[in-house]
Amino acid sequence: MRKIIILVTVIILITDFAFTATAQSTLRKTVSLGGSATCIPALTIANIDDMNFGKIQSGSTLGTVILTPAGTRTSTGGVTLPAIAGTVSDASFSVTGNLSSTYAITLPTSNFILSDGNGHSMIVNTFKSTPSGTGTLNSCGAQTLTVGATLNVAAGQVSGVYVNNTGFDVTIIYN
Repeated sequence: MRKIIILVTVIILITDFAFTATAQSTLRKTVSLGGSATCIPALTIANIDDMNFGKIQSGSTLGTVILTPAGTRTSTGGVTLPAIAGTVSDASFSVTGNLSSTYAITLPTSNFILSDGNGHSMIVNTFKSTPSGTGTLNSCGAQTLTVGATLNVAAGQVSGVYVNNTGFDVTIIYN
């Protein structure tokens, strides 16, 4: 009888161990996963043309010259736009990067100063762009970005050529 009890105990222990081992192996599964990365070209911006408000004439009251991103201009207040406009151009940039990607555009929010070099200046602000806010590169990974702004002209602004050689910043970043 003692041999039977020992034999039954051994069978129970072996069965319990086999069940535990089987249960653990059916609960744990391993799967292999792959990985990947896509390296895209850097987003770049290059200057094509500088902004130029052309020839203007100040009057007895202050005014503005509004240059659109399309390169057209209008005046307000005491500013007159002569028939011979001189060189008028929006600022334009070439943007390149990953095909058909979108990017965010940040324009200057502070004043940009044009100076005649003799202590006289005019403020440029209220920058606008086309595209505005977000651009989309074409299927070749390129787009032209144009920028206009407002030139603030004082009453009786001193005649001269006003320039800024340091430029203004336009920032772009992939969305």
